[in-house]
Amino acid sequence: MIRRREFITLLGGAAAAWPLAAHAQQGSKLPTIGYLGVSTASSWRDWTAAFVRRLGELGWTEGRTVAIEYRWAEGRVERSAEIVADFVHRKVDVIVTGATAVPAAKRATSTIPIVFALAADPLGGGLVTSLARPGGNVTGMSVQQPDAAGKRIELLRELIPGFRRLAVLSNPGYAGSVEEIREVEAAAHAFGLEVDRLEIRRAEDIVPTFEQLRGGAQALYVCTDALANANRHRINILALGARLPTMLGLREYVDPAGLMSYGPHIPDLFRRAADYVDKILRGAKPGDLPVEQPTKFEFVINLTVAKALGLEVPQTLLARADEVIE
Repeated sequence: MIRRREFITLLGGAAAAWPLAAHAQQGSKLPTIGYLGVSTASSWRDWTAAFVRRLGELGWTEGRTVAIEYRWAEGRVERSAEIVADFVHRKVDVIVTGATAVPAAKRATSTIPIVFALAADPLGGGLVTSLARPGGNVTGMSVQQPDAAGKRIELLRELIPGFRRLAVLSNPGYAGSVEEIREVEAAAHAFGLEVDRLEIRRAEDIVPTFEQLRGGAQALYVCTDALANANRHRINILALGARLPTMLGLREYVDPAGLMSYGPHIPDLFRRAADYVDKILRGAKPGDLPVEQPTKFEFVINLTVAKALGLEVPQTLLARADEVIE
């Protein structure tokens, strides 16, 4: 005979598995995730792996209990809109993406849940109306952090003797970059630095922008967005050729030719995005799930690049680094 407490425990475990088992038993279409990478497959590889791994830990096995449709926008906003339209046509159960694709996704559907795995400023960028209660069909993870720009510039000041002038590369077509450059300029002016703005709206702008770079800049700050992510190797190589130390917003931007990064640990955000997808597939409403803030940050230094630039990294910086690439 099963005791009442044991029965309740068994019932709770069975209820958790019902959404998965029902699809398997009925032989019907699996719950489908439309996974829209706003950059390239290679640049999102580790993040995608973290997302899929976490889904597996939560009981969602790709091809057996869930289907994932992968698409890559390669930093092109117009491509994101095409992919979202296809997802809506296919009637996926949830869309997972980055911030730059969310406006197109919101225009395409008000019913399919949308989870952004990373967004620079979800409130200021108009992705949600509230961080605590997003409402509608959108929620996700924010990479926003107080005074990140100031911390990055402080790191550059510790590294570069007589630091006076900073070049900033950004995409003015992305709201997150617009907000970030405001923060960078405010922090730079507080430290008495001059700022040169460099703007790119598409990959083809990158080389001409570097060619127009005025002399005197002593470092390059790269604002984080899908376009920079998709072209990070080219940006780093051009900066290295111009003998400009780079300050980057994500650890993934550092390899192989970037100098330093400080920012949130993105694989952790993708794991947490998978938690939200799990909740949504089990019946939760995205508008009831609060936008979450990053909790893990990392500071990375590439010593190989530092040596190529003739920079001696102080021991105080090395001691604070979470990772040192040699």
